[in-house]
Amino acid sequence: MGGYTLIENASLANRNTLRVAARAKLLAEIRDASKLPELLDFPAVRNDRLLVLGEGSNMLFTGDFDGTVLAMATRGVFVEEMLATSGVHVETLATSGVEVESDGDSARIAVAAGERWDDFVRWTLGQGYAGLENLILIPGTVGAAPIQNIGAYGCEVAEFIESVEAWDIHERRVVTLDHATCAFAYRDSLFKHEPGRYIVTAVRFVLPRNRPLRTDYAGINEQLARMGVDKPAPFHVAEAVVHLRTSKLPDPSVIGNAGSFFKNPIVDAALADALKREHPGLAVWAQPNGRCKVSAAWMIEAAGFKGIREGDAGISNRHALVLVNHGNATGPQLWALAQRVMDGVREKFGVQLEPEPVVIGAR
Repeated sequence: MGGYTLIENASLANRNTLRVAARAKLLAEIRDASKLPELLDFPAVRNDRLLVLGEGSNMLFTGDFDGTVLAMATRGVFVEEMLATSGVHVETLATSGVEVESDGDSARIAVAAGERWDDFVRWTLGQGYAGLENLILIPGTVGAAPIQNIGAYGCEVAEFIESVEAWDIHERRVVTLDHATCAFAYRDSLFKHEPGRYIVTAVRFVLPRNRPLRTDYAGINEQLARMGVDKPAPFHVAEAVVHLRTSKLPDPSVIGNAGSFFKNPIVDAALADALKREHPGLAVWAQPNGRCKVSAAWMIEAAGFKGIREGDAGISNRHALVLVNHGNATGPQLWALAQRVMDGVREKFGVQLEPEPVVIGAR
């Protein structure tokens, strides 16, 4: 079928980075976003549950999915660059997957939802744009980035998103949601509060060529010093982040994981102060709204869960936020261990952890 393929009783084991064995009643892989209305109008799709899937790097399946899994495989094919000094310049780049409108100092970049996030970040660095360097090496697709409002090393993607294009299932039309409408917050957005309504088809970013670099977070400055860099450019920061991530986080291609499984909880300042007095080693970050973010990794390790293993389900011995599949752990086994960790942290610190990934099938 033009623009998409359909597979019945499809395995999802290779479509989630935790490597959980799960199946979908129907898997639809779409390569042309304009075919979404046609696909969604099929009775087998229209009358059933729908789950949108990128690379499955932010998802835990606790069972099979009795519905249609929609895998976004869309790509862009051209770059359009508008320069302030020389009018309009157009060229075709079949592998870039991006459309650029630039005034020389910044670029408005529209990216197809199916593009790999890390590929896009590396492309922006190669083109001389700044802003996304702290977010390098995050697995997943561009379309998933605004849903989770992905973040790392002191930066969040929301800062650079101008708008999101999506298919509105309720209104059956393409909509453009501006930054304010997306309601971005810490690992949160409109898309998480209205699940099942929007299918992200493209994301529009605004990226500058020059901006202050964020190097004061989680060892970046120290890594730059080890690299011998005293006047860093964005690509230096990206290299430092790659060093830090690969030293702390296990590679999903080597051992199944979904990156950070637990959010850093945001608590009232009074509770944060009390926790800090009782546990001086706990990292606490003040937030603009007067509340405080506290380190989930520190609490998990202090509660004795770092490196534990129950069968093939475990917590990484490299980073306490990472739930790992050592081989053949099932979704229920992984979720049971995650719940045990959350219960243990709540009992010890009085703080409720929340998972970052979407947990499919849990009750």
